[in-house]
Amino acid sequence: MSAPETTPRKRGGSFDPLPEWAGVATRLVHGTRRPELNSGAVVGPIYQTSTFHFPAAHTESAERGGVYLYTRLENPTFEGPAETIRQLEGGEEARLFSSGMGAITATILSLVRSGDEVVALQDLYGGTIDLLSDLLPKFGVRVRFLSAAEAREPEAVVRKGTRLVWLESPTNPTLSVVDLHRWADVADDRGALLAVDNTFATPINQNPLALGADLVVHSATKYLAGHSDVLAGAVVGPEALLRRIDAKGYLGASPDPFAAFLLGRSLKTLSLRVARQNESGRRVADALARHPAVRRVFYPGRNSPEEEEIARRQMRARGGVLSLSLRAGPDAVDPFLRHLRFVHVASSLGSVESLASVPALTSHRHLTTAELAERGIDGSMVRLSLGIEEPADLVRDVTEALDALGPSPTAPL
Repeated sequence: MSAPETTPRKRGGSFDPLPEWAGVATRLVHGTRRPELNSGAVVGPIYQTSTFHFPAAHTESAERGGVYLYTRLENPTFEGPAETIRQLEGGEEARLFSSGMGAITATILSLVRSGDEVVALQDLYGGTIDLLSDLLPKFGVRVRFLSAAEAREPEAVVRKGTRLVWLESPTNPTLSVVDLHRWADVADDRGALLAVDNTFATPINQNPLALGADLVVHSATKYLAGHSDVLAGAVVGPEALLRRIDAKGYLGASPDPFAAFLLGRSLKTLSLRVARQNESGRRVADALARHPAVRRVFYPGRNSPEEEEIARRQMRARGGVLSLSLRAGPDAVDPFLRHLRFVHVASSLGSVESLASVPALTSHRHLTTAELAERGIDGSMVRLSLGIEEPADLVRDVTEALDALGPSPTAPL
């Protein structure tokens, strides 16, 4: 796996370059320094404005370029966090959006047109499934969702004429991993673009562009912002593709300057937070796998030896999200959740606080019972997103909540 590209870029002004040997944590803190444009401020300012003054005649300024027009299109506050994410993922360009769904919608609608085909995993975030299945067909775009078996054979399912392939790895909420390098080779051969939602893995654990993907998308609300206090999204990739993605702001999904500022603040601690969440994910997954009240644990690489090999090859670590299926069935979900001390029952993921949700009732609530079953989701599944609490405390919290359920019907007494 090649290292992310780290040379600072900025269309309207440069960031202070760092030496090539500077590591990821150092770049997160210092990679977007620009004190000569910030009155010497260590922390860049918030440009809380909707519009900007032109230094010359309106027409001359617009034609010359290099000036800010309107915050829906660009704002200096966006540049720092966008540059940090670009460096982390190793792309040529990065753009921020007002949410993960804003980034996903802008990307897909900008790249497909009537008559095109999109190929996607059926194991995706519920909002993405809704967009692909409900909205795109209204505009004449065909969408083919792939079963788990089909997802293992990209050569057989991506056809000449497929415009876009949309993947997650790990997936939501079953934490399956797919071979991104293999998918990239097939997409290139068929003339399709490959976009990967890297929200669960984060750029700390995985870099899809280095594996051949054309675009990387993030719900920056999750790990990148990481404090349950901001909505944001991001897209990273080649400049030529980024220029096609809602370049004129038609969809209006631009971030608020203060949200962009909070995102930039949070990115400085990303590597520290993810390291703790990786540790907790591994330890809690191991503990759950041994507990008699748990029927199955979903965690990257655990679904099969094949997925373990893929995860070992393309991921640096496995992340802080896992799902579990309770042996006693759906009726045990509420008692389990009520006995958690430190894990909030709430949607979303990637925050400093640990969160628990029931996918069938939250992220995937719009799917039918049959559609849920096709994706391996049932009413007894609980998704855990582990925060930065002490790993031992999280292990104890989750196992004691399971213990409180009493003996499993199929567990030895």
